Amino acid sequence: MIIILDYGSQYSQLIARRVRECNVYSELAAHDISAAKIKELQPEGIILSGGPASVYAKDAPQLDAAILDLGIPILGICYGLQLVVNMLGGQVERRTEKREYGKAALRVDTGSALFVGLEDNFTAWMSHGDSCVRLPDGFRRIASTDSLENAAVENPARKIYGVQFHPEVAHTVKGLDILKNFIFGVCQAQPVWTMANYIETEVQRIRETVSGGKVLLGLSGGVDSTTVAALLHKAIGEQLICMFIDQGFMRKNEARRVVDLISKYMRINLVHIDASRRFMEKVQGVSDPEEKRKRIGNEFVRTFEEEARKIGDFQFLAQGTLYPDVIESAVAGGTQAKTAAKIKTHHNVGGLPEDMKFKLIEPLRWLFKDEVRKLGRELGLHDDLINRHPFPGPGLAIRIIGKITPERVRVLQEADSIVMAEIKAAGWYNKIWQAPVILLPDVRTVGVMGDARTYGMTCAVRCVTSEDAMTARAAHLPWELLEKISSRIINEVPEITRVCYDISSKPPATIEWE
Repeated sequence: MIIILDYGSQYSQLIARRVRECNVYSELAAHDISAAKIKELQPEGIILSGGPASVYAKDAPQLDAAILDLGIPILGICYGLQLVVNMLGGQVERRTEKREYGKAALRVDTGSALFVGLEDNFTAWMSHGDSCVRLPDGFRRIASTDSLENAAVENPARKIYGVQFHPEVAHTVKGLDILKNFIFGVCQAQPVWTMANYIETEVQRIRETVSGGKVLLGLSGGVDSTTVAALLHKAIGEQLICMFIDQGFMRKNEARRVVDLISKYMRINLVHIDASRRFMEKVQGVSDPEEKRKRIGNEFVRTFEEEARKIGDFQFLAQGTLYPDVIESAVAGGTQAKTAAKIKTHHNVGGLPEDMKFKLIEPLRWLFKDEVRKLGRELGLHDDLINRHPFPGPGLAIRIIGKITPERVRVLQEADSIVMAEIKAAGWYNKIWQAPVILLPDVRTVGVMGDARTYGMTCAVRCVTSEDAMTARAAHLPWELLEKISSRIINEVPEITRVCYDISSKPPATIEWE
């Protein structure tokens, strides 16, 4: 096992994911974990993540100094490196010139276990405002750039290594190789962690947690909740009841499609509830995105509670919460609660009522979407279920910027159905991560139809490529496809007179607009 101590980087879970790609189990821990707890966990190695703080800041996150003396190999990344250097008597300074961010040419100038089998020059991804200008006793430089003397350092005797770049991101071309050298070469870890092992562990944990109780799962038809359903059914069988609640903000005809797919491919107990009217009453006229999410999250739980009483006595509520939901919500109790800013409240993380009657079960809480798909395949789920695009729990309600009305929901459903149909027909559906259609605030723009002046709504189409939803780029759809999408929407949805294509990346933008 490799433990990643989290110092607030948006890449912290990505480090864990990269380690798991090497079939080695990894676990995120809060940066203030004690050396005693580390010894108890018995990891083969420790990685200190990056983070936005400066080691000299008043409230900068620290490290239990005793961890450095455990003899367990340590790799510090960016802030993690600076923290170790500062703690051991080196010197870290804020760069007086512009903060270094982006690609840089890395030169390996001293042989090291980190760089075994790698060429002497390759591109690395920098993101830092501080630099290590003097190394502690026993440390030496092993790589540099034109503007950074100590881009990578080591103290082999103490098994401590550090890099001032991000090996976990794809922009560092040999980053995964560096991590492998640390994991297998330095830490001597074994590649024995697989999704099959994950299933075995989670099934046992679920059985111990639930015992003889009953579990209610909010099933949306997306890959997350569907995979949770398959995993729970494997663990507890008939103790699981799945409830699909149509909140009225699904895609056009999506409710019927979900029920048909689940019934066709899975042998689970499924209850279908049409609650569209009560959800619309809760959010109609609401503009604030956080308020939308919280009201919808609350109403989901209230609906579950009311409907559950009609069919049985349930002690547990299961959800398909993923780590991107947790990290963007920066919820209390998570490893980043003290060090990360909240980006948005997810309906199944920060939007649940405090007086909820259920105990939560979230088997996927520390997994990324691509890992969930691997898990689903291991569980035998059909591709029609696994390959569905991510869709937010609040549905189209958060793709309507501004006030929600039944009419605006209907308009967006029509436009969305056209986009889905066209990207599927063009063979792009499985090439892109997600394709939200966003209805902009009710500010009308002028158009011309049949020689007459129109004054209609505007929608934005956002097709992105991604591996894990933590970063994303606009998909380079063919111009002809974009023209066809625009033409169909404007011709077939008369309320819309203008279609835009969103080309922003994540970061700084998010995939969803709200």
